[in-house]
Order: sequence, then structure tokens, then C-alpha cells
Amino acid sequence: MALFNSQAVLLVLLAFFVFSVVSSDPDPLQDFCIGDLSVVPGINGFPCRNPSTVTVDDFIYSGIVNSSNTTNINRSGAIFGTALRFPGLNTLGLSIARLDFLPGGIIPPHTHPRASEMVYVEEGSVYAAIVTADNRLFARVMNRGEVMVIPRGLIHWQMNVGRTNAKIIATLNSQFPGIQFIGSSFFGSRPQIPNEVLEKTFFLDENTINHVRSNFM
Repeated sequence: MALFNSQAVLLVLLAFFVFSVVSSDPDPLQDFCIGDLSVVPGINGFPCRNPSTVTVDDFIYSGIVNSSNTTNINRSGAIFGTALRFPGLNTLGLSIARLDFLPGGIIPPHTHPRASEMVYVEEGSVYAAIVTADNRLFARVMNRGEVMVIPRGLIHWQMNVGRTNAKIIATLNSQFPGIQFIGSSFFGSRPQIPNEVLEKTFFLDENTINHVRSNFM
């Protein structure tokens, strides 16, 4: 019986070890893989450039130094630093973004299908919210210096509730996190979602749907 128990424990430990190896990211085989942005990226990013051509500038991104364009209906803007713009991120599973808000500005409800996110409020006061798959809302006003974590794929948004401009720095654990805005997905898709579907989903009449859709044209 003792021998049987020992073998059972050994099998469990072996299974756990195999699962851990399979489910974890592989260890890198080189110090870095600066992306060759002249090539179309594949499923794992860009091919590596020749290390002899790499300079310190490949590890530095200046794209979020200046504020983003906030002259739009949402009174907000975003600049993303992904592997598409920042070749040093290639294969690292990371990206960064800067979000700027005028008073009353909002980054509308959206999701990142391939990444979890952390948002850091650098300036201002921002109402930040997450909605879970069971429709539970987690939301409150965040002030300068606070950080929120947003699990992968959950609907979330941020809105400036202060009297001055607000600024957020966000990091995501994917070099290509993706972004899908809820409103534009329903009312700005190409080709259009049939009105009947939207009427039955949102309990809106056709005139209202056409009016809302005009904002996403």
C-alpha cells in the first residue's frame, strides 16, 4: 500500500511538472529580438533583426512624450506603443499606452482581447470602471498616483471627472493587445449589423438606431 501511495504521488508530481512546462512561456534563447518592421509580422511577432544593427534607440520609445489628439467627440486620445511602433518590444509580450483627457473626456467602453492591463493615473481624477462577465460593475474615481488592474477581455472605460486635463499611462501584457470598442462594434461595423438585430438587442426603434449609427460613420 505504501508503495502504491508513493507511485501515485510521483505520478501526480510528474503530471504537474509536465503541465507547468507546457503551459508556461518558453525561455528566451537570446538576449533580445529587435523586430524587423520592414516585414509583415507573424503570429509571434516580427523576425529578429541582425543584432549587429541594433542600437540603444531600439530599446527606447519616445512616442508617448507628447499628448495625444483630444479634438474629437470623446474629448480624449490615445497613443499606443506596441511592437508595431516600438521594435524593442518584439517577443517580450508587453506594450504601453498614453491616454489623455480633456475635462469630461472619455475612453469609451472597450476590451483588449489579448491582454490584461494596468492603468496608472499620472494627472487628474478619472472615473474608471470594469464590468465582469456576470455583469458586475467595479468602479470608482481614481486620483493621481493610483493604479488599477484590468483583467484580460473585460469591458472597461475611463472618464475624466475633474476640472483639469487628465493623463493615464497604461501597460499591457501583449505586444499586440488589440482593442475593440463596444459602441462602434455594434453601430459602426462594416457591413452594418441589421437594424432588426439592434432593435431586439437594445430595445431601440429604427430612427434611434439610425441616429446613433450616424455618429460612427
